[in-house]
Amino acid sequence: MATSTVENYIKQIYALQYEQGDGGLVGMGDLAVALGVTPGTATSMVKSLARDKHVEYTPRVGVALSESGKSLALHVLRRHRLVELFLVKILGMEWHEIHEEAETLEHAISERVLAKIDALLGRPKVDPHGDSIPSPSGVIAERNLVALDQCDVGRAATISRIEDQADDFLQYLESNRLTPGHEIEVVESDRHAGILSLRFVDGSQCSLGFPVARKIQVELHD
Repeated sequence: MATSTVENYIKQIYALQYEQGDGGLVGMGDLAVALGVTPGTATSMVKSLARDKHVEYTPRVGVALSESGKSLALHVLRRHRLVELFLVKILGMEWHEIHEEAETLEHAISERVLAKIDALLGRPKVDPHGDSIPSPSGVIAERNLVALDQCDVGRAATISRIEDQADDFLQYLESNRLTPGHEIEVVESDRHAGILSLRFVDGSQCSLGFPVARKIQVELHD
């Protein structure tokens, strides 16, 4: 069984590869910064992961997950995201409070308990932030999402995923009802001023800057 340190490294490499969008090599400097460790510490751990066949490591170039590493990463993500949803739906925690709690619990929870949580929650497809929950076999469902700042005026959509999970950002979104599940319509898009105005189904409106809108992904209505 993988240690919590191994799982954290594998999960972070997966996240950085996902952010890059090409599944290519992750620089050791980027990995070290993301994990809050020195480059030497990151390199030492990555060499160990390479010996265990979890990653493919090219010295002075970078690291990428192997097939076994990707499988492990998806399994850890499944645990993390199910735990986050459990903390919100069952324990009533706020969504900006759950990430660090889930970081701890994801390494301790047994497969039996995880299966019970999954069933209790109704076998959900997404976590509170809108991130897809991998299936037990490690499959992530394809979703057709676009960034909110790319929506045309008059277009209706449902907020589906939040890219930035910083506490203050999540609290800002919650206070403005910009959370997954809310249906909105773009009523004004001023790219010169950098302001986007939205209308909710109850007729209320809110405005937000384009930097914020870029971090909100939506599913467009037909």
